[in-house]
Amino acid sequence: QVQLVESGGGLVQPGGSLTLSCVASESTFKTYNMAWFRQSPGKEREFVARSKWIGSNIYSTDYGDAGKGRFTICRNNAKKTVELDMQELHAGDRAVYYCAARVGRVGNGLREASDYDNWGQGTQVTVSS
Repeated sequence: QVQLVESGGGLVQPGGSLTLSCVASESTFKTYNMAWFRQSPGKEREFVARSKWIGSNIYSTDYGDAGKGRFTICRNNAKKTVELDMQELHAGDRAVYYCAARVGRVGNGLREASDYDNWGQGTQVTVSS
């Protein structure tokens, strides 16, 4: 079981930026498919971004519609971290943000919460003036 710990959430003004970080417990981090999801009250968990392991040191990124063009996912295998850099935040981005991991090479997909079997505890992001 992979342990994931998120940090970096908080209160930010509309138009502001925030960077979330997730650190993993295992040394085989380079083989992990990593993702960020978010969940607002009363809503289903929503795909935000993912870094998919293709093989060797090759990864592909993909973004959900909500953060496309504003959010950037970035991993550091040496530090076993994946970050989510969020720009131009607005009230609709308010949610608990979760880091997720799926170990090993996977085919298509990795945009659904059910594709991942390791989750962090979440970090709250609030956008308000």
